[in-house]
Amino acid sequence: MPFSEAARIAMSALRANKLRSFLTVLGILIGVSSVVAVVAITEGLDRYMANQVLSLGSRSFSVQKMPDIITSRAMWLEMQKRKDVILTDMDAVKAACDACGEVGALVQVTRTVKHGRAKQPDVQVMGITENFSRIGSVRDLISGRQLIADDVDTARPVAVIGADVMDAFFGETEPLGKTILLDNHEVRVVGVADRKGKIFGESQDNFVWLPITTWRKFYGTRRSIIIQAEARTMDLMDTAQDQARVVMRARHHLGFAKPDDFSIETGETVMDFWQSATRGIYVVTIVVTAMSLIIGGVVVMNIMLVSVTERIREIGVRKALGARRRDILRQFLVESVLLSALGGALGIVGATAFSMALAAVLGGIMSADFSAPVRLWAVSLALFVSSLVGLVAGIYPASRAASLDPVVALRNE
Repeated sequence: MPFSEAARIAMSALRANKLRSFLTVLGILIGVSSVVAVVAITEGLDRYMANQVLSLGSRSFSVQKMPDIITSRAMWLEMQKRKDVILTDMDAVKAACDACGEVGALVQVTRTVKHGRAKQPDVQVMGITENFSRIGSVRDLISGRQLIADDVDTARPVAVIGADVMDAFFGETEPLGKTILLDNHEVRVVGVADRKGKIFGESQDNFVWLPITTWRKFYGTRRSIIIQAEARTMDLMDTAQDQARVVMRARHHLGFAKPDDFSIETGETVMDFWQSATRGIYVVTIVVTAMSLIIGGVVVMNIMLVSVTERIREIGVRKALGARRRDILRQFLVESVLLSALGGALGIVGATAFSMALAAVLGGIMSADFSAPVRLWAVSLALFVSSLVGLVAGIYPASRAASLDPVVALRNE
C-alpha cells in the first residue's frame, strides 16, 4: 500500500470521528504548546535582562559594602559586619586606578518628597559625585543642567529630578528654578533627567539627585557609599577591577589569606545569577510540561486500540482482498502519527498566540518592548517529538491489527 493511500485512509478515519480525534490530540497539543511557550518566554526574559544589564554599561563596575544579591538572612547578617565604604576610599581608588576612566560615588535613601501640598512617595534620594551621570550608561537631560563639581565642592542645595517627580509636582509647567522639600530641606531644581521607564515594574524615573556633600549634610556621614567606576576600555575591565581590589584590601588591612570584606559588582554578576536561577526553573518546567506529551501518547495508544477493536471487520475485509501484514501495520501507524502531528501543529499555533499575548502583558507591566520569539528549532523539535510520540504510541495497536486472522476478523460482528 503506498504511503499516500495510507494517509488518505487515515484522514478519512479521523474525519469520521472528529470529536474523538480532537480529544485524542488534546494531550499532545497541550504538551507541545507548553514546551514551545516556555522556550519562547524564557528566551524573551533572557534577552530583556541582557538589554537591561547592557544599559548599565559594559565597562562599569561598583565597589560596595553589600553585594547586589543576598540569598539568605545569614548571609545578610554576615555582610553587616563589613566595614563601610567611605569617600576617602573613593579618592584612593581614583588615585591608584590607572585603568579607570571615571571614578565616582553615590549614596541613597528612600524618602517622600514634597512640593506645596503634593507628595511623591518612595523617591530614591541619591547623593552623587558630578561625574555619576557619565559612568556606565549616560543619562541625558530633557531640560536644565547636570550637577557640576562646584555644586559638590560647595554643598549647594540643588537637584536633578526624574520624570516621575516632575510629573507629580509640575505637570506641564516649567520645573527649573522651583524648590522641592526633602525632610524639611529646600532644594532647587536645576535639571530634569530623560525618561527611562520601568524595569520589572519598578520605575527608573522616581529619583532626586543631590550633590553627595549636600546629601551628607542632610542625612549624615555615617553611611556606606557605593564607588562607581568605569574602565577606560573593555580590555582593561579586569585590570581596573584588580587595581580597585588591591586598593580596598590595603585600606582595610586584609592579609593574603583573608577574603574581601567588600563586593565588586558588574552587570555580568547579575546575569550569571539570573541564568543560574532560571536554568533550574527552565529544566524543571520543560520536564513537567513534557509529561503531558507522555500522557498524550498514552491517550493516542488507547484510542488506536479502540479504533482497532471497532474496525476488526474492516481489517478482515482488507486482508481477504489481499492486503498484506505490512499494509495494515502502515495504515494504523500513519493514522497514529497524523493524530500526533496534528496535535503538534495545533500546539505550535497555540504556543505562538499564547507567547505573543503574554509578551504583550509583560511588556505592559514592565513598560518595555518585550518579545517572546518562537524559534524555528523549537517548532521543528516540537513537530519531531509529537510525531515520534505518535509513532511509538501506534506501534502496539498497529501490530495488533496486523496480526489479526482474516477469517476470525470477518466473523466479528
